[in-house]
Amino acid sequence: MKADFPLKDEALLPTSYRGCPCGGPRRARAEPGPVVIALAGNPNIGKTTVFNALTGLRQHTGNWAGKTVGLSWGNYCYRGMRFLLVDLPGTYSLRPLSPEEEVTRAFLWEGRPRVTVVVVDATALERSLALALQIMELSPATVLCVNLTDEARRRGLEVDTRTLARELGVPAVATVARRGEGLAELQEAIYRVAQAKRGLQPRTLYYDEEIERMVEQIVPLLPDAREDPGRARWQALRLLEGENIAGTGEDIKDLVERLRGDRAGELSERIMCRLYRVAEEVAGKVVKRTRLEAFDRDRWLDNLLTSPWTGFPVMLLLLAVLFWITLVGANYPSELLARLFAVGEERLMALSQEWGLPLWLKGLVIEGVYRTTAWVVAVMLPPMAIFFPLFTFLEDLGYLPRVAFNLDGLFKWAGTQGKHALTMSMGFGCNAAGIIACRIIDSPRERLIAIMTNVSVPELQPYRRGFMRVNCVLHPLFRGGYRVRAATPQGLSLAVGG
Repeated sequence: MKADFPLKDEALLPTSYRGCPCGGPRRARAEPGPVVIALAGNPNIGKTTVFNALTGLRQHTGNWAGKTVGLSWGNYCYRGMRFLLVDLPGTYSLRPLSPEEEVTRAFLWEGRPRVTVVVVDATALERSLALALQIMELSPATVLCVNLTDEARRRGLEVDTRTLARELGVPAVATVARRGEGLAELQEAIYRVAQAKRGLQPRTLYYDEEIERMVEQIVPLLPDAREDPGRARWQALRLLEGENIAGTGEDIKDLVERLRGDRAGELSERIMCRLYRVAEEVAGKVVKRTRLEAFDRDRWLDNLLTSPWTGFPVMLLLLAVLFWITLVGANYPSELLARLFAVGEERLMALSQEWGLPLWLKGLVIEGVYRTTAWVVAVMLPPMAIFFPLFTFLEDLGYLPRVAFNLDGLFKWAGTQGKHALTMSMGFGCNAAGIIACRIIDSPRERLIAIMTNVSVPELQPYRRGFMRVNCVLHPLFRGGYRVRAATPQGLSLAVGG
């Protein structure tokens, strides 16, 4: 998947991006265009918040996994230089296994940004460094933005950014993006790297002897071997892993095939193991635990919520409480709305009598359009207004990813994955929301199964006091043994294939 984004032609940029918006000296006019900065990082670690803080744009921020699906961009000016900041999709690696990873890697490989800012999570540095090391291989002009340092301190963790910068050979800046802390230092680091005023010596990741011998034979044959040896080395490693890089000559492909044979999977595993081992070593040197009790409390909560013995009872209890609050709480506003709409209908009927409206128009407008709309609003709006904020609250607490983790094994047995459980839960509030939520599932096959099953999830609607009205969109369609089996994830898995 190619990232469709103008990089060099200023005429292709929006009018608001031209010139220097800061009101200072417009020295950037002498340049052909703004300095392109890529912003990369894992999902849900404040990357989009950093983007909004630097550019002043009010892009929607949230905790939903994989929220940033495409590319977003904005500009800012610092020291008279224009910067075009591109917010890449959140991803955990540069392997093109999902659309987000494809877009991110395509932009870094084909777009060649001047600087790449990698936002890393101070509370889970080891996981974030795995992505940072991969990006540094492809884009050595890297700046690390260590975000969520306030949350790390709350958990009893402290990140030594000086040691981190020394270990990786690139600038590392501690930030709290939502409060604006460290953003001035981040802008200065980006400026210095873009101006090449800071001598960067990024750490080169070396692998075992066999892989290094293969790389040494492949690199001299690649087009970027002289101008950019780092890119050539990255391309050689990807070819050894069995990937097909556009523009690779047939002679190079034949050489790679002779060197690796049928061991592409094995070489890829060795490369990734080495990368994660280095990330673990670096994280161990720069992360210090200042308060063990805070760290132990988080671990205790994780063990409680993800244990097979306690995780499922807690999940069922929270789901029952969520349903009870939704059903009981929705009865009162639903009755109130129904009464208000009934009064409105009576007045409309009285007006129609006074005006002498024909019977067919009265039936169409009042008894048809008005009564149907009033019923839908009175019945569906209250439970949705209660259920979705509560569901969002659980999401903000970080509980929903743990639910997906707990249910992943069961849903794999049915042919899908744990994320399917989250989309099904959304369907209790509204089937349409449950279907739209399926976009978080990467696999097209599993996404199709989720869409076809989520439409049959019963919606929670109040129906008299103390009772739940089950509204299932496809309820009349799934009757009989075969059709009921086809409506389950396992039955659809067999129908779709796999």
